[in-house]
Amino acid sequence: QNMSSSLHPMLNVAIRAARAAGAIINRAALDVEAVRISQKNINDFVTEVDHASEAAIIETLLTAYPHHGIHAEESGRTHGNPQSDHIWIIDPLDGTTNFIHGFPVYCVSIALAVKGRVEQAVVYDPTRNDLFTATRGRGAYLNDRRIRVSKRTQLSESLIATGFPFRKGDNFPAYLKMMGDVMQRTAGLRRPGAAALDLAYVAAGFTDGFFETGLQPWDVAAGSLLVTEAGGLMGNFSGESAPIDQPECLAGNPRVYAQLVTLLRKYSAFDSAQRPSDERKERVSLKKRNAAATDDSAAEAQGDSAADQAFQAWSGDEGTADGPAQA
Repeated sequence: QNMSSSLHPMLNVAIRAARAAGAIINRAALDVEAVRISQKNINDFVTEVDHASEAAIIETLLTAYPHHGIHAEESGRTHGNPQSDHIWIIDPLDGTTNFIHGFPVYCVSIALAVKGRVEQAVVYDPTRNDLFTATRGRGAYLNDRRIRVSKRTQLSESLIATGFPFRKGDNFPAYLKMMGDVMQRTAGLRRPGAAALDLAYVAAGFTDGFFETGLQPWDVAAGSLLVTEAGGLMGNFSGESAPIDQPECLAGNPRVYAQLVTLLRKYSAFDSAQRPSDERKERVSLKKRNAAATDDSAAEAQGDSAADQAFQAWSGDEGTADGPAQA
């Protein structure tokens, strides 16, 4: 890693942790039939590889930063210092179901939140040896190259990624309607099966947008910083910026993001825009939450205006696409 001298030291430690986890995953993938699997919930699997990967990541991080906190998918907050301002948010193997089947789309996701804001991000794909990294304010990278979201402006020409609902109690009819809306208006819809990697692909411009409901903080923490540092937008289906623990996730380059908001807003559990009284809100939130709706009619234009501003900033910033990592 010839860039390592210019990287933030905490990002360097996260990269080391992700590569250690990747080595464990790659070794296990050679004989995936031998991997022990248990089921957390319906269609929600965990393997001994998830646990081994998570242990390696936590050990690497806490050896370097013993006073930091940990929020990990399998072990929760049982390690480190939960009172710390610095919390590492970890998914040791995103795409476990793919991994179990030998379908080579899965990754390691590590993010560092400082006082609740993600500052460092790593998404590592051990199958392709692809390392996506970002430090807030310093851009997003794939291996040693600066990445930017795609330049496509028409939804009809865009490749969009999604995730299917798979838990008991998920609102399948509403999701199928939403999927139908998107499928008819895009160049293609993809469901790779690892949300952290889906967000990294939006950041790299491999896809133009991504939407999913029912995600957890460890699914989106690292990916959200990759997307925004690559000039993209992240929020909920209403186009409002959202905390990483909100179950709705929408990402894309600014123009495509705005067009997806127009399509998906009516399915949002968080839409604060006024709508005709006879139009029923179809919520696709996978958690029963009471999102307080405000009567802010100005929110209607928010997706478009935010997207336009970001698009202007993004087009004017093009020249820095392969610039150095230094701030």
